[in-house]
Amino acid sequence: MKFSEKAVLGRTGLEVGRLGITGNYGASSKAIEEAFERGCNYFNIGYMMVGRTAEMMKSLKNIVDKGKRDDLILGVFSYSHIKFITDLMMHKRLKKLGTDYADVLVLGYFMRKIPGRIIEGALKLKDKGIIKNIGVSSHTRKLFPELEKEGIIDVFHVRYNAAHRGAEQDIFPYLNNDHRPGIVGFTATRWGKLLDPKNTPEGEKTPTAVDCYRFVLSNPSVDVCMTGTRTDSQLLENLNLLETGPMNDQEMEWMRRVGDHVYGNQR
Repeated sequence: MKFSEKAVLGRTGLEVGRLGITGNYGASSKAIEEAFERGCNYFNIGYMMVGRTAEMMKSLKNIVDKGKRDDLILGVFSYSHIKFITDLMMHKRLKKLGTDYADVLVLGYFMRKIPGRIIEGALKLKDKGIIKNIGVSSHTRKLFPELEKEGIIDVFHVRYNAAHRGAEQDIFPYLNNDHRPGIVGFTATRWGKLLDPKNTPEGEKTPTAVDCYRFVLSNPSVDVCMTGTRTDSQLLENLNLLETGPMNDQEMEWMRRVGDHVYGNQR
């Protein structure tokens, strides 16, 4: 099965392209819209998103204006843990895009249990139809199984790459059921460390970004892998992922060897 085929984002029921686009770090709206036409439909924006967002917002507005809102899965990040600010910025972002709802409100980044007032505020937005699903992003792996016990969060954004594989023990085994949340992987390249030849063990090939995304998506627990690119050429090159499929055992072992080396020397 190639990664050009869509997956279901867990219990949300949403059909998602396997490569998601986050924020905007420099790629043009033209390149982002090309990614959409080639099957990338999960996009993340946020009012405190690191990087430049103008081109991302322009591309999303163009997609909506073309009548393709139903094909778009919009995830809006809220980094504020204050309900009023979250609500205000949510309405502001949606208005700019010409839509009245977000498919996912992603609460980030929580290192410990989410306060009840934040959950209550998100549920109210869901009841009003302003958001369809609630997500959370965290680096604290053991938080996710605890959240799943409550059954409120629909989408989990999880740090997972060849150097940081703790999710394989601490998260994925606890979410292996027919009604699991959607799983989105981020930092697939470990902030570029896995791509640097200086960090590659002697005698090993240096991974490309596509190799890193393939590693993440080769785990059947992961529905979407996010990418953030600075140039059009980087984004278009990353779309080559869609012509590939899961890694074989030898490729996975290679990525793990590189990941172990990076983890041991670049903590």
